[in-house]
Amino acid sequence: MHDHRAPAWLPGGNLQTIWTALFSRPHLTESPAYRRERWTAPDGDFIDVDHVDAATPGAPRLVLFHGLEGSSQSRYALAFALAAQARGWGCTLPHFRGCSGVPNLAPRAYHSGDFEEIGWMLRRVCAAHGAPVYAVGVSLGGNALLRWAEEAGETARATVRAVAAISSPLDLAAAGRAIDRGFNWAVYARMFLKTMKPRALAKLELHPGLFDRERLLAARTLYEFDDVFTAPLHGYRDTPDYWARASAKPHLHAIRVPALALNARNDPFVPGASLPAAHEAGRHVTLWQPPHGGHVGFTTGPFPGSVRALPEAVLGWLQAAAA
Repeated sequence: MHDHRAPAWLPGGNLQTIWTALFSRPHLTESPAYRRERWTAPDGDFIDVDHVDAATPGAPRLVLFHGLEGSSQSRYALAFALAAQARGWGCTLPHFRGCSGVPNLAPRAYHSGDFEEIGWMLRRVCAAHGAPVYAVGVSLGGNALLRWAEEAGETARATVRAVAAISSPLDLAAAGRAIDRGFNWAVYARMFLKTMKPRALAKLELHPGLFDRERLLAARTLYEFDDVFTAPLHGYRDTPDYWARASAKPHLHAIRVPALALNARNDPFVPGASLPAAHEAGRHVTLWQPPHGGHVGFTTGPFPGSVRALPEAVLGWLQAAAA
């Protein structure tokens, strides 16, 4: 996967992104049998968590953190759950607040730098299962996971064996500028806002006065949405403050567990020029930056393609890195 090249029938970062998100399957018919559990958060709120039980007690467990507006039903989540199951591992897929189909209760949501939430989730998994834990985050979830590893430093080893971030916007300002322009804005930013705005308005119904309703309705970009909703609700001054403090890239040297950062250089809204170089990563961080793959678009094989190679490569790396 570190030198992934897309099949000839799937050229370009946008097509690789869109096709994989909408059509690619890990298998033709198989789906994991999730078992849902509701966890009470430290602040009294809740999250919904889907599990795939391990084949044997004490088997390794994968924890997968989804991306912006994702869920356990996202195609990459299904692929990772099935890949973990095929190895005999357990799999836990926490939903960030409000992403399980049920609105959360607290006056907060989730964000790219949500490392305290990540830490609580991982500790809960360790306490419940006591097995070797590997963590993978996709896009937003990957940046938040690396931020947790950075903040945890040496203590991260007590919780996870290794971590991986896939197609994560490690420089949030660069990614934010990219997604809010041209084709990216027309396709991706508008798609995200189509679900993010109603969820924010539903939260305003529960917590009147939480933010400026008219400003939120007028928001046309992710920058504007983050400025009125994401940043102030989660302790940031404004969008630039949020993007600067939540980005994982400036703190990669603080990571003390094996960590993989996989980013395609043709990702439409994680610009290749913004990706960390080897000297910025630190000795515990491995960088895979293949020329192809789009945004979580690592499809392989003949038409219609499969996403099985992505989880197999990442899980293999995690296991080898922790050995």
